[in-house]
Amino acid sequence: MRALKRYDRRGFTLVELMIVVAIIGVLAALAIFGVRRYLASAKTSEAKNSVGAITRGATAAFERETAASEILGGGTSSAAASHSLCGSADAVPAAGPPAGVKYQPDTTEGEDFETGTAIAGWKCLRFSMTQPIYYQYHYVQGARIPGVTASPDPTATGFEAGAVGDLDNDAVHSIFTRGGSVTAGQLALATQVYIENEYE
Repeated sequence: MRALKRYDRRGFTLVELMIVVAIIGVLAALAIFGVRRYLASAKTSEAKNSVGAITRGATAAFERETAASEILGGGTSSAAASHSLCGSADAVPAAGPPAGVKYQPDTTEGEDFETGTAIAGWKCLRFSMTQPIYYQYHYVQGARIPGVTASPDPTATGFEAGAVGDLDNDAVHSIFTRGGSVTAGQLALATQVYIENEYE
C-alpha cells in the first residue's frame, strides 16, 4: 500500500525537464527573431510609403496643366497649357542618410522639405514630412533606371523618387527607388519600388 502511494507522488524526471527547457529556448529564439524582423519591417515601411507619396506627388504635378504667365495683345492667343514634371529637389537630410538614428526635419521656410517653387522641388511635389525620419529622401528629374544607372540624365523626361538609409549604422545602405518616364505625352511609372539591401 505504501509503495503505491510513493509512486503516485512522483515528479518530473531530469530528461523531461531538459526537453521542456529546450522547447522554451527554441520558442524564445523564434520570438526574438520575429520581433527583430517586425521592427525592421516597420522601419522600412516608412521608406516604402514615403517613396510612394513622392511618386504620387510627381504624378499629380504632371497631371496638372501648367500655363506660362503671359501678357497678351488684342487678337492673340496664349501658349497652350502643358504637362511637365517638377524639377529636382534637394536631398533631405543634406548631410546624408541618418546612421542608425532618426533625423528631425526642419520645418522652417526654406529648409529641408520646405524648399522649392511651384515648378521645382518639394513644394512642387507638395510633399513634406514633419516627424523624425530614418532615411534620406531625394527626387531627381531626369531618366534613371533604379539600381542600374548611376546618375540621372537631366535632358531625358523622367524622374526618380528614392530613399537611402543605414538602419544598423554599418555603412551599408538600403535603397528604395521608384521612377517614371514620359513617353508620347503620357507618364508611365515603374510597376513597383526597387529595393536593395532592405534591412541594412
